[in-house]
Amino acid sequence: MSTTEILELIKKEPSRTIKSDFVENLKRDLEKVKFVDLKFTDMPGLWQHFTVPITELSENSISNGFGFDGSSIRGFKEIYESDMLLVPDLKTGFTDPFSDSTVSIIGSVKDPETGEFFTRDPRYIAMKAESYLKETGIADVAYMGPELEFFIFDSIRYDQKENFGYYYIDSAEGSWNTGTEANGSPNLGYKPRYKEGYFPVAPTDTLQNIRNEIVETMTKSGIGVECHHHEVATAGQCEIDMGYASLLRMADQVMMYKYIIKNIARKHEKTATFMPKPLFNDNGSGMHVHQSLWKSGKNLFYDKDGYALISDTAKYYIGGLLEHAPALCALIAPTTNSYKRLVPGFEAPVNLVYSKRNRSAAVRIPVYSRSDKAKRIEFRTPDPSCNVYLAFSAMLMAGLDGMKRKINPGEPLDKDIYHLTEEEAKAIKSVPASLSESLNALENDHKFLLAGNVFTQDMIDTWIEYKRTKEVDPVRLRPHPWEYHLYFDI
Repeated sequence: MSTTEILELIKKEPSRTIKSDFVENLKRDLEKVKFVDLKFTDMPGLWQHFTVPITELSENSISNGFGFDGSSIRGFKEIYESDMLLVPDLKTGFTDPFSDSTVSIIGSVKDPETGEFFTRDPRYIAMKAESYLKETGIADVAYMGPELEFFIFDSIRYDQKENFGYYYIDSAEGSWNTGTEANGSPNLGYKPRYKEGYFPVAPTDTLQNIRNEIVETMTKSGIGVECHHHEVATAGQCEIDMGYASLLRMADQVMMYKYIIKNIARKHEKTATFMPKPLFNDNGSGMHVHQSLWKSGKNLFYDKDGYALISDTAKYYIGGLLEHAPALCALIAPTTNSYKRLVPGFEAPVNLVYSKRNRSAAVRIPVYSRSDKAKRIEFRTPDPSCNVYLAFSAMLMAGLDGMKRKINPGEPLDKDIYHLTEEEAKAIKSVPASLSESLNALENDHKFLLAGNVFTQDMIDTWIEYKRTKEVDPVRLRPHPWEYHLYFDI
């Protein structure tokens, strides 16, 4: 296809509003494009890809999709039913910053025999969630604004066999390196102390220029960025905040966000991780998700006379999140490592209450602005190890269930939760303490996800089985290094 034909097809697609400068950049870059990299997400939440020459892009291939082996993708198909199709969404196209002469396009998965989209495709679930929202008549659009935290380390080594197991992280910023003798160069100090990494300037913050490069690359790829900074933990914890977007578009952007961060870190001979709790005894990485629902250009979460300027509609949405939080955790904090983060004392939002300004509550209502356009709720329990298509969709479905059933979240808690009396603390529910508990909760509470056929029973059953057999059991079966300290001399 010619550049003009591709651009015309992009303009016809209704799934994303494109800024004119991005279209112009794409038009310029398409003149040099030789390859199209087709990206999609497996069930746990990692991007997969394959590449075709630009000459293979045609109206037929765009409509019908490109074939691939679904049996080799985690959570997809068995060997006897392996043929799948990837249908590209042209409006997700961006010039790939890490592959020469290449445009990347995100796609959704179809079954070639039925011609229907694949019910276990995470992106298709997000598409259905947006459609279901409109079908309810409650709202036209759900906006999501996630804040993903991550670490940039200098190196990472890990291994486990029958007779040993270890991990070893290093970072020039690590507070543990204050006394280290560097090979061939002096130790210059200026390392963020544990839990004191929030907002230091250079030379303590050594990653400013790398984050600048990441933001510049994101902007060129069509992602709006609001700010970036060093985060609380030592050893290179960072955060880059995107502007809010509709659910599906934001899920696509999060995948791009991770891709860009990991590859630019590698370019600088560093490594980035979105693992929720890579370091012992310092803050982990969360993914606080700002959310609001809009209808006919009006923010349904705003009420000038409400608590923290939120409406009853927003309270019912919060009620849904809090009631279904134990089940949601299986999708929004879906790794065994997630529950190393979800413990009191590290700003972790384990308490199932809501509050304005209080960061120890699971749901916070930001009060930076009194504008009706800025009013939203912030769910702080999720972490960036999640599959964002599933996590965003599940949170929306929980909130909608709260609105439909008018679930009252109770009174807000504007006290310091960590300094409550024993009696007050006992009355507050908490998130599950392990992935196993969360999966049990999802098994017992998932009807709200099945509404509108957004999630299917098959998808939920597959998710639970995968997590139990591929993650919970393998971790449960292996000795932990600290067990040797506790028990070796018994």
